[in-house]
Amino acid sequence: MPKQFFVTAFAIVAYLSLCSSNAMHAELPKTLQASDAKLTLNGSGARTKYLLEMYVAGLYLAQPSSDAAAIVAADAPMAIRLEISSNLVTEEKLVESLNEGFDNATGGKPEPIRKEIDLFRKCLAGKISKGDVLDLVYLPGQGIIVVKNGEKQGAIEGIAFKKALFGVWLSNKPADKDLKREMLLAKGIGGQSLQK
Repeated sequence: MPKQFFVTAFAIVAYLSLCSSNAMHAELPKTLQASDAKLTLNGSGARTKYLLEMYVAGLYLAQPSSDAAAIVAADAPMAIRLEISSNLVTEEKLVESLNEGFDNATGGKPEPIRKEIDLFRKCLAGKISKGDVLDLVYLPGQGIIVVKNGEKQGAIEGIAFKKALFGVWLSNKPADKDLKREMLLAKGIGGQSLQK
């Protein structure tokens, strides 16, 4: 059989596998408590790379929204949860991916928040494995609080860093366009309850 047939067949199988894995990705909790703020899942989806699911990400807001720019700019409680779903995600690869995301979110000018990025990287230090849960919680006046598997790893102050971090997923050049769209579905709009 011709080589092209095998390439096409592999691409179809890989695509069907991707569709199946995306449809079955981990279900995130409908709400998160962040200090005094109750945050509700706005939307979630899978980050894929090379046809493989890397992690599931969920955006949590106090009020549902589908306005990416307003979410990024807001000085209000919010969070992004990442549930690692692949053994291919390591500390080094996650940091490398986030560095690229910070470049994109800041229009190629991350230097003004370089100190905050370095501190954030220290919060991510240590082994990252499939099944790990990272919560990136923003609280006004406190900054981004990094929580790994329920344990606080540190905090990074400043609204500029918050905007860049949320911009990794929600800017005009996001880590994954499909994931951005899914995070902005704002399922709570229209009176639908996100609570089970």
